[in-house]
Amino acid sequence: MKLWSIEGNTQRLDGGSMFGNAPRAMWAKWAEPDDLNRIRLATRALLATPLNGRAVLFETGIGAFFDPAMRERFGVAESRHVLLDSLREAGFEHTDIDVVVLSHLHFDHAGGLLAPWAEGRGPELLFPNATFVLGRRHWMRACNPHPRDRASFIPELPRLLEASGRIEFVDGDRTPSLGDTVRFHYSDGHTPGMMLAEILGPDLRDGAPHGGVVFCADLVPGVPWVHVPITMGYDRCPELLIDEKAGFLEDKLARDVHLFLAHDPDVALVQLARDERGRYSAIHRHARLAARQLSQEPTP
Repeated sequence: MKLWSIEGNTQRLDGGSMFGNAPRAMWAKWAEPDDLNRIRLATRALLATPLNGRAVLFETGIGAFFDPAMRERFGVAESRHVLLDSLREAGFEHTDIDVVVLSHLHFDHAGGLLAPWAEGRGPELLFPNATFVLGRRHWMRACNPHPRDRASFIPELPRLLEASGRIEFVDGDRTPSLGDTVRFHYSDGHTPGMMLAEILGPDLRDGAPHGGVVFCADLVPGVPWVHVPITMGYDRCPELLIDEKAGFLEDKLARDVHLFLAHDPDVALVQLARDERGRYSAIHRHARLAARQLSQEPTP
C-alpha cells in the first residue's frame, strides 16, 4: 500500500482563533501572522491505495465551492479546485476514488466534495463512484447544528450526500468498506463525533498494531497543537479536547503511529517524541508524501 499527501486549497484564518487562549506573543513564534492577524493553513487530504483493495481518500479539504465573497471572507487563496489538481499529479481523478472517509463535515474538511463554484449553478457533488464513510453521531450534528458552529457546515451537503445513496455510517471502530485495515477513534472536544481514522500498521506487538498512520483532523491540526494544552477557539469544549488529546497522543507514541496533519502549511507527517517533562514534540517531519510505502522507516 502506498500513501500520498494530497494538497487542497489553502486559506488564512485569524491566528487568535486558531490558537484559542494562547497569547499572540507565543503563537506568533509558531505561525507568522499577516497584517490582518491571519496565519497560513493547508487543507490536506491523505490518499491510500490499495487499502482493502480500494483507492481511499481521507477527507477532501476546503475545495472551491465558495462564491468570491465567501472565499475572501475565509481567506481561501485559490479559485480553482486544488485537490483535483493534486490528485491528477498523483495519477488519479476524483472518479477513481472508491471510498472517501470524512472525519467531520465542517467546510474546511468536506468542501472539496463539491464542484467549484460557478455563477448560477447550485452545489454539485463530486466523487461519483465513492462510498462516503462518516460517523453517525457527527451526522446528527451536521443535520442539526448548534448556533455556535452552524456557520462551519455547508447547508446543502447533507442533502446531497443522502441523495447519493452512498453513505456508510460508522458506529464503532470498523466499517465494512475498509474491513480490518482501518480503525476509528472518536473525539468530541472539537465537534461531536469527530472520527479519527488510523490506517493500521503491519507490525503486531502485544496484540496491538504498531507503525500505522492516523489522520488527526482537528484534534491535532498542525505541529504546534502537538503540545497538549494548545487548542483552538473553534473547539466546542477545549478542556475535553485536551483530555482526549492527551490519551490519543500517549497511545500513538506507545504504538509508534505517525500523525498525518491536515492544516499544517509545511508538514504533512510526523512521529511523536516525549521529553523528560512529559511534553510531546513532532520529530521526523515530512512536508509531503508521494507513493510512500506505509512500512517505510522514517528518515531522521
